[in-house]
Amino acid sequence: MTNSLLTFNIVDGQVVLVFSALSIAALIYLVVRPEPRSLGGRRALRRRPTVRWVRTVLVAAGLGAIAAVITLSITELGLNVFGTPLQSDTRYWVTGAFAALGVAIVNLWRSRGWRRVIAATTIPLFLVTTMFGINAGYGLNPTLASLFNIDVGQPLTVPPQTAPTSQVPAELAAPLWTTWKAPAGMPAKGQYGTVTIPNKASGFAARPAYSYLPPAALVPNPPALPILIMMMGQPGGPDGSSLFVSTLDSMAAANGGLAPIVLTIDQIGSPEKNPLCIDSPAGRVHTYVMSDVLDYIQATLHVADGRQSWAIGGYSNGGTCALSFGAKHPDVFGSLLDISGEIEPSLGSESATLRNGFAGNQAAYDAEKPLNIMKAHHYTDVYAIFTSGAKDPTYTAEATTAEAAAKTAGMTTARLTGPGVTHAADAVKFGFPAGLTLLYPRFGLEKPST
Repeated sequence: MTNSLLTFNIVDGQVVLVFSALSIAALIYLVVRPEPRSLGGRRALRRRPTVRWVRTVLVAAGLGAIAAVITLSITELGLNVFGTPLQSDTRYWVTGAFAALGVAIVNLWRSRGWRRVIAATTIPLFLVTTMFGINAGYGLNPTLASLFNIDVGQPLTVPPQTAPTSQVPAELAAPLWTTWKAPAGMPAKGQYGTVTIPNKASGFAARPAYSYLPPAALVPNPPALPILIMMMGQPGGPDGSSLFVSTLDSMAAANGGLAPIVLTIDQIGSPEKNPLCIDSPAGRVHTYVMSDVLDYIQATLHVADGRQSWAIGGYSNGGTCALSFGAKHPDVFGSLLDISGEIEPSLGSESATLRNGFAGNQAAYDAEKPLNIMKAHHYTDVYAIFTSGAKDPTYTAEATTAEAAAKTAGMTTARLTGPGVTHAADAVKFGFPAGLTLLYPRFGLEKPST
């Protein structure tokens, strides 16, 4: 029962609608203030609000809305707490919630008995409704489990490694699409679940990773498949990779069961942290990815050799990390997929990042900026894909700048912008399929278009 509640969809279902209806009903009750009056020697309740009460409610709601505007201005514009402009509907939710809270608070002050109890009860109701509404707008936490960072993923049973069937060097081997024939009995869909990556080298406290194994990986004597390492945003976690599964299954179905193995790792540790994908007192993330994660892949997953079969990608914070790892390690990753990524490590502002992320060391900060890393190298045979949303001006500008720098440094680049797409789940739903479509020929999973 508990697990069903935690995995219940709170984005696509009726949760926001139900809580909104309850909140509206509660607000109407608080606005229509009953007053006692005399009727035939008895006291009765008159439900029609007085002019004075209407004025009181309007002032309370107005003050609440003003408090919301001040709060949003400080957190979003002043401190840049969120690292990106908020969506318009988020601002509406916050403003509406503060206004409703103002009405609830004035009822606490001017009421008695059960009305005061009900007014107190509406405060958490308004807050929960706002939380669900904002979460549904972004769509990145589809369940209560993901919203509250509770891992309820089912462990994935990874088939044991098989001995290589050929000693042909990876760079000389024929593309897999030319040699692969799906065997009888191959599953129609891939398998998806959690895996645990030992952190022997880094000691980094990562949450369980999520892995997708395509149908071709689930047959006896499977082919060595390409690998795509993905990272999600902050806040967020590897369970956000559930957004990838339908795309992977559909593309595998169109290509005889062939798809990359996708391993979505945790580069932040918890939704409240942002260790910037470097080795620092906040966590040895670089060592975790380049040692622990790579060791796990080589020891556990039946993946193809050669950098052309290896890619790293991510969304938002994960996109920044993907660009950084791809720029630093072109010998390992032949491709990178940056979905609405930041252009450099960020803790909200440059001064905060320098102070809190690099202990004031400007040289160390500059050395970790992907633009500087790319400027110091010349790349050959690196494929870099940059996607963003047309309704995400901040990261569209940054993706355009990053793509230009990558091209100048010698990378082969692709730049894709999704019409009507913002910096939320729709960015992932656009960027991942668009990027994967371009990676398929690169991985040798389908015939290149002429």
